[in-house]
Amino acid sequence: MKTLVTLLVVGFISSFSSSACTTFLLNKNGQLVFGRNYDWVTNAGIVCTNLRGLQKTSMKEEEGTPISWVSQYGSITFNQYGKEFPNGGMNEKGLVVEMMWLDGTKFPDPDNRSPLNVLQWIQYQLDRCATVDEVIATDKTIRISSKGTPVHYLVADAGGHVSTIEFLNGKMVVHKGKELPFPVLTNNTYDESIQKTKGSSEGSTFADNSIDRFAKACSMVQQFQLQNINTSIVDYAFSILNKVSQSEWTKWSIVYDITNKKISFKSNAFPDVKTVSFSAFDFSCISSPKMFNINRNQKGDISASFKDFSIADGKAVLETAVYESRKEVNIPENAKEALLNYSREIKCK
Repeated sequence: MKTLVTLLVVGFISSFSSSACTTFLLNKNGQLVFGRNYDWVTNAGIVCTNLRGLQKTSMKEEEGTPISWVSQYGSITFNQYGKEFPNGGMNEKGLVVEMMWLDGTKFPDPDNRSPLNVLQWIQYQLDRCATVDEVIATDKTIRISSKGTPVHYLVADAGGHVSTIEFLNGKMVVHKGKELPFPVLTNNTYDESIQKTKGSSEGSTFADNSIDRFAKACSMVQQFQLQNINTSIVDYAFSILNKVSQSEWTKWSIVYDITNKKISFKSNAFPDVKTVSFSAFDFSCISSPKMFNINRNQKGDISASFKDFSIADGKAVLETAVYESRKEVNIPENAKEALLNYSREIKCK
């Protein structure tokens, strides 16, 4: 059953290779904001709180030995295919981890490190790490399964550090500091994105959709850094996301206010912006994890509208996501049940 889960996590993303996500970081006057468009075939999803102090063991992969850990930090994540398998999120220390499709990815071959799938890798980082450097350092002890979906990540922390993390030729490739002139990532390698946009003028367009989005986002990020723009940083982040939106494919737009520990988001079905604050939740393991259906007709601060997470509610969202993406991927019934039941195994240490 758990092997089927691995195939599911690989399949649901890889079957839609034209997925066109965009991420970036804005850093101005001491405020840090991370923007993300999620492009896919279904907008079904839940926003979840994840507690600190929980004992977890990774989902068994076909290769290698599972790893166990205790979550050190609470987090808020965006999930479609099971509570412990997020598409991205932020923890209470301000670490943000988001993923995007990347053709040409090659994860490490099996070795003595424990393997995680591409989604649980995100939750592990949010559970265990407070900084970008800590995320990078985990490559010494864990790896993404060699059969993982081809993705790369943009990661940022409360210290203003930001990094791309890619897996090329079986090794982790990192761009940060001076090697990261623009804190933007789409669906080409970072090196290729920089090379293809190098020397281009403002307003240039590119036939490659990913490069075009990269150039647009870089231009708007740079304008905000250099010009006196009166728009709030969160609103400006949404304006960038609107600019690089892929019409009906852009299902969610998310803005993480790292400095103030708040998250704002909207879905294409319900475009009113909703905001949630970390200060509204108890992340201790003796409390109940919370959830919010991302497709609800509300706006403003919705922190009080979260309810206790339940397997039944999670299943309803998963069933919708599976049905709406059925033309892209076939998810067996026992694999769905394994994803839903995984959270039953997690307890306070």
